[in-house]
Amino acid sequence: MRQTGEGEGTSEQGEGTSERGSGNENEAEREIEDLGARLDAAGASRSGLDHAQRGMSRRSAILRILTIALWLATAVILLAMLLRMLPNSLDGKRYIPIIVALMPWLGFLSAVIAIVALAVRQIGGRAALAIIGVVCVVVQVGWHWGYIEPRQTISENASQAVAQTETDGLPDTSDKYARIMTLNTKQGAADAGKIVETVKAEHVEVLALQEVSWSLLDRLANAGIANYLPYSVTAQQTWHDNGGVNVLYSAAPMEDVKQNLIPVESSSVPAATIDFAGRKVRFGSVHPFSPRPSNQGLWNKSLDSLAQLQHYDSLYVLMGDFNSTWDHASFRYLLGSRFLDSGEQAGEGLHMTYPAMLPVAEIDHIVHDKGVVVGDLETKHIPGSDHRALLATLEVA
Repeated sequence: MRQTGEGEGTSEQGEGTSERGSGNENEAEREIEDLGARLDAAGASRSGLDHAQRGMSRRSAILRILTIALWLATAVILLAMLLRMLPNSLDGKRYIPIIVALMPWLGFLSAVIAIVALAVRQIGGRAALAIIGVVCVVVQVGWHWGYIEPRQTISENASQAVAQTETDGLPDTSDKYARIMTLNTKQGAADAGKIVETVKAEHVEVLALQEVSWSLLDRLANAGIANYLPYSVTAQQTWHDNGGVNVLYSAAPMEDVKQNLIPVESSSVPAATIDFAGRKVRFGSVHPFSPRPSNQGLWNKSLDSLAQLQHYDSLYVLMGDFNSTWDHASFRYLLGSRFLDSGEQAGEGLHMTYPAMLPVAEIDHIVHDKGVVVGDLETKHIPGSDHRALLATLEVA
């Protein structure tokens, strides 16, 4: 009996011990699970922290790159502004003319830089960057004020006169007004039919063409240009023609016709005098060399040669591809104190002509004496040409 009791007691104790062991195991498992959960939470927290740190690093890197880019762009703009001020004898060196040709766009870039500097607080030196940008914009606007505020304005009579035609459908060539046009034909590749169509639609009375081939002359004749502009003069062909010869067409009779108006280191300048209600105006079709590095010196020389017309008699209107903008010192030297650039005088904005599909530079001009007023400028796309045609209304004072 006692042995049996002792056995039962032992059995009960074993069961108790087993239950306690099981409870300890469960508690250990819970502790392990809790520890695992805490480790997972700690890992997630560290991962989030690492992700945030990587995001901040990327943001800092982007801001550094942006700051460097803005300051580099500002340095380029300041350099270009200094290059614009170079004297005529130095502005044709290497890539200087190409950089200066983009001056109006650099003004827009200065405005963008100033806005970004004011908007993004983390940019280094943002206050100085914004101030420089604003100053550059103000200076650029001052330089190009003639494109904004007109210095000369054609009369309402002039605008109305060139919009009308006579009973035969042709413009009146007896008054002192005329619609005029200039186009670089890209070595004669321009669409002759489109040229004649534009002459007809715009009532053009004087047309200047550059880089004309003999083939284009034939195509223009076949397209009927003589029906609208029966008088013409073609420049004297030379070994240094710049892509082709220059040509001048007129609806009115020409006087004192010349194939080579002035010795020039590029294509010869055909010229003729046309009567405008008793006032004689001498027209010329011009095309100086382009300012490529391979043409070092020739660009300046050809523009300087044209500048000698300041000392000639007659009332001049020069039309053509000048391969320069108003920002170039060589072009301003050509203008001198006598001639005016119609685009810089009309207050009608910029008229970009090159390249034709996405024009970024105003290198085609109508340059005239102060006794002539030119306005209502516009550009036209002529298929086949890498320039846009420049049209305007002329009024003889």
